[in-house]
Amino acid sequence: MSDWTETYRPSTLSAVRGNDKARDALAEWAETWDDHREAVVVHGNPGVGKTSAAHALAADMGWETVELNASDQRTADVIERFAGRAAKNATLAGSTGGAGDGRQLVILDEADNVHGNYDRGGASAITRVVKDADQPIVLIANDYYDMSRGLRDACREIEFRDVSARSIVPVLRDICRREDVEYEADALERIAEVNDGDLRSAVNDLQAAAEDDRRLTVDDVVTGDRDRSLGVFPFLDAVLKEESAEESIGSAYRVDETPDDLTKWVAENVPKVYEDAELARAYDSLADADRWLGRVRASQEYGYWRYATDALAGGVAAARDGTKGGWTRFSRPQFWPSSDATADEVVRKIAERGGFSMATARREVLPFLAAMTHHCKPRDRTVAMTAYYDFDAEAVSFVTGSGETTNKVESIVEDAAERRAAAMEDNSEAFGGDRERVGETAVTGASDGSPDASEGDGTADATTTDDPDADEGDADGTADDGQAGLSDFM
Repeated sequence: MSDWTETYRPSTLSAVRGNDKARDALAEWAETWDDHREAVVVHGNPGVGKTSAAHALAADMGWETVELNASDQRTADVIERFAGRAAKNATLAGSTGGAGDGRQLVILDEADNVHGNYDRGGASAITRVVKDADQPIVLIANDYYDMSRGLRDACREIEFRDVSARSIVPVLRDICRREDVEYEADALERIAEVNDGDLRSAVNDLQAAAEDDRRLTVDDVVTGDRDRSLGVFPFLDAVLKEESAEESIGSAYRVDETPDDLTKWVAENVPKVYEDAELARAYDSLADADRWLGRVRASQEYGYWRYATDALAGGVAAARDGTKGGWTRFSRPQFWPSSDATADEVVRKIAERGGFSMATARREVLPFLAAMTHHCKPRDRTVAMTAYYDFDAEAVSFVTGSGETTNKVESIVEDAAERRAAAMEDNSEAFGGDRERVGETAVTGASDGSPDASEGDGTADATTTDDPDADEGDADGTADDGQAGLSDFM
């Protein structure tokens, strides 16, 4: 049984649907590559045709292809050895002539997914490869801003947008004709509507509904729809107000978000609905979810996601006393990835200090720092954070949510500068401190002895757990990069 998404993958750029502007920009990049010799980042949501477009481009240009996955082996050594070698080759066979002028296209997928213990220096290695390449390189990414700024700056950017239902229907119609499937027009429109934006999922749904009897009706589509269309805000209503624990777990699997992101959504919004004992129980469940997520990051065993989902959805729903009514203005998790220059600079500093990727800094560490120093409280911990990361007033304001020009923020920056100077003068080993203490202090704030040292967003416990399975190389910053520990500024 063949996979229709592969069987009907476009063989030429002209067959790529729904992204005409991006398609033309990619063709122009390839045709003028000898003039600019830049790599290109093709980014957009899953299923919109990014990888298909790259392969179709190679076919149009007569280029051979080398496809690598940035998330398979992500150390700097591996990336430079394989991607770098491919980018320097004339062709796979060593030829320098013939069709395509001897070029080969290096396709590096999941370029935004370089994170964790196993990719130390990986982002820098990719940046070096694209700058020194003698062959055209296409980087594929879902989230452009999960890539480091240095890598983004080294590449041209082309965004592939979601494929509209109107563009999906002709593709489905063409596949039905080729596969000799009888169909009702309304059935194809229904599939396109359900999968609005995701062409690959639409083709998968078409195959699932039509492959057996070769006749497709609206009833077939309605009964065969994958139940995955629940939005995040209805999910929050269900978990925090209405559904039982069992029902909430089912709802979690209907949302097109990872358990990591769902945990952030629930943690951000649960205080708006729960109070007192309910809130405490909910935070216990969120901490449990975060522990399982830590095991996933440490072991790369994604089967643990189910336990995180049970905790973040079922556990939080079970913490509720009865049902809740009314309307609540839910909000996106604080410091969701954005293109804001200040956010990028803050995340870059956190990543450099911790020795991990921009994505890890943005998603794993920044939310904890924000929770621990909300509105610059406690002040001493905020000063220590500012000194450790060498934040300016704008960065402190961004992390803490305080006004940038307030005297409070300005005084914190001044005190932090004094602490940095004192640490450099009084402690000759300040920049060779124990990184394990850094992470512990950064997340728990235990060294200041304050009664609110354990306060946070309810999920911080998971990062500082003594559990040996926890993700020691990410949020706790255990990498020894020869820099001062946060505790040196406390």
